[in-house]
Amino acid sequence: MMPLTMMNTGEPNIIKKIGGKEETRKFLENLGFVTGATVTVVSEIGGNMIVNIKDTRVAIGKDMANKIMV
Repeated sequence: MMPLTMMNTGEPNIIKKIGGKEETRKFLENLGFVTGATVTVVSEIGGNMIVNIKDTRVAIGKDMANKIMV
């Protein structure tokens, strides 16, 4: 397992675990970041990432991305 921030751009991966506080996990879950979902990094600018999750593009900060394990 590795954090989302370590993924290569354009490479699909399966989410294995979501870390962090309960409110953080709920927030990410509402965006579609759930265990078993496929996530692909579209681009990374200054540590912030744009990812494809469930046919939707979502921008997340580096601190959030570090809590998502693939």
